[in-house]
Amino acid sequence: MGGLGSDATIETADIVIQNDEPSRIVSAIRAGKITRKIVWQNIILAMTVKIIVLTLGAGGIANLWEAVIADVGVALIAIMNAVRIQRIKL
Repeated sequence: MGGLGSDATIETADIVIQNDEPSRIVSAIRAGKITRKIVWQNIILAMTVKIIVLTLGAGGIANLWEAVIADVGVALIAIMNAVRIQRIKL
């Protein structure tokens, strides 16, 4: 518990519940599962786009600027996808 715990315990803990309510553990687990799902979505999207652009570049269809634009576009989409976590009510 973050409110009454020692500083050493708070520093080594993965999760600190600040309001001394053990019932918040369920919310933390739920948030972790949602976060993991969105992280995997971002990883799969980024890798897919990078493989497609790499293949097109190797074939001479895509040039360097298209690869840069694809990379920046994937980064922006991943950020917008990750922002969804903040809107979820736990």
